[in-house]
Amino acid sequence: MDHPSRSLEHDSLAHKAQAETHEVFNQPTPLEHYNAYTSDNALQFWITKFGGDWASSNLRAYGDRCGNELQRAGFLANENKPQFDTHDRFGHRVDLVRFHPAYHELMHAAVRAGIHASPWRHPIAGAHVARAGLMYLHTQAEAGTCCPITMTFAAVPALKSTPSVAAEWLPKILSDEYDERNVPYTQKNGVTIGMAMTEKQGGSDVRANTTRAYPLGEAGPGEAYEIVGHKWFCSAPMSDAFLVLAQTESGLSCFLLPRWRPDGNKNAMHIQRLKNKLGNCSNASSEVEYRGAFAWMLGEEGRGVRTIIDMVAMTRFDCMIGSSGLMRAAVAQATHHTSGRSVFGKNLHKQPLMQNVLADLALESEAALALTMRLAHSLDQQQDEAHQLFARLVTAIGKYWICKRAPHLTYEAMECIGGVGYVEENLLPRLYREAPVNAIWEGSGNVQCLDVLRATDKSPAAVEVLFNELNLVRGQSVAFDQQFLQLQKLLKDPTSIEANSRFVVDKLAVLLQAATLMQSGESLISDAFVAARVEGQSAFNYGSLLNQSQSQAIMQRAQPHL
Repeated sequence: MDHPSRSLEHDSLAHKAQAETHEVFNQPTPLEHYNAYTSDNALQFWITKFGGDWASSNLRAYGDRCGNELQRAGFLANENKPQFDTHDRFGHRVDLVRFHPAYHELMHAAVRAGIHASPWRHPIAGAHVARAGLMYLHTQAEAGTCCPITMTFAAVPALKSTPSVAAEWLPKILSDEYDERNVPYTQKNGVTIGMAMTEKQGGSDVRANTTRAYPLGEAGPGEAYEIVGHKWFCSAPMSDAFLVLAQTESGLSCFLLPRWRPDGNKNAMHIQRLKNKLGNCSNASSEVEYRGAFAWMLGEEGRGVRTIIDMVAMTRFDCMIGSSGLMRAAVAQATHHTSGRSVFGKNLHKQPLMQNVLADLALESEAALALTMRLAHSLDQQQDEAHQLFARLVTAIGKYWICKRAPHLTYEAMECIGGVGYVEENLLPRLYREAPVNAIWEGSGNVQCLDVLRATDKSPAAVEVLFNELNLVRGQSVAFDQQFLQLQKLLKDPTSIEANSRFVVDKLAVLLQAATLMQSGESLISDAFVAARVEGQSAFNYGSLLNQSQSQAIMQRAQPHL
């Protein structure tokens, strides 16, 4: 007979064994330590299709960084938000925004890779396509740092309008050095540029701005002015200079306002506070006041909107790239996770409904990328008038549609992953919070739609160029041809065009994506997209593809290959 103490000891050990944490199984490995470029079939395809594959070694190297150390830096930069100091310990006004070192690591990497300037430094065939690929990759590692990179990139056309200012600033903008110090620009080899356009009372209606500019001597382009007023949104307030809109005697004008005056003293630009935002948390956005701040006029007096229009086009284009990149990051996470997980006794990639959902998400992602790269191709051909007109119209169409689609797609990708996708250790919550910003920044959906209407009204030649693009694939799909005909009638009806402009731009966007895929893409993708978005109109709920035989191949094309 066992001794009573031994029996109790045995029972205790048995209970302890049962209490041990259960074995973790049926969970995939995280998507990390991978190359975001070489694992992306669609990106490599479209880079090559539109002539950017000469940069494949740079893209491959940057893709490796984005799937490794920059991915880690992205988490750190968002977990440690920017901090703002109004004054130093002695009471001096400093207006200093402090960042975690991971933020600066990301900025160093982007500037070194030339994402802020490469098409301006080397304007060769495929330069905008290659640069779009780099930005697309960087967005997947960390989207907040794309804001200052975009504005620095987009400021170049505005600065070129005034040679006297450009001579001093462009060499520093085009430099591959990133210098985070809060010191005068004269002490730096490389600088970044921010922008401050909108005010409380106006928002996107910048002509309602009340900030004033007063000449300090002679008036006109390149001359010194004093700025008095406020800005409701000043993006990237740690930048070395800002493009600012202010009223003069001749109307709204554009200025370059440095953080430090040319004499080395701090400029009278006072940051009021940093915005506490839904997402985009690594990036600082602020409210500012100008209390006699020094600035130079850019472009003609009273033609401020004309001066910045090319900058706005470039920032809107980057919104397309950014939202496309977010979509890709979400699809990559969803397809990777589901490949390593089984439910109801079967791997998720073998379950028809999950295949349908993942394939549908992959179609949306690749269509966004395709249209973005098609636009980049036109930006590379700006000496050609037809490409100029195409870019003018499609920038607004693509910015509206792609940025509008990103939030729903990132949510659906999160649902594919399930509860693990909802926790902060996963990338999806950050992607989901980030997704709305590009639809709001640089003009919300209504602004883009009205811009499309203005462009079609003022430039019949742009409409003709757009129709020529769609005509290239007529005859390949009865539904496409029918919707194209309907679209032409809608654009010619002035009675209801404004109220129905979202419906019109929706159709324009989908037909443009379909035309790009049919003309330049692989038939696997183009056939499925036309069937789903043009013939089937399954744009409202992902997972509604009718041709199930294509789903597995589309899903596998989108899955990151590690």
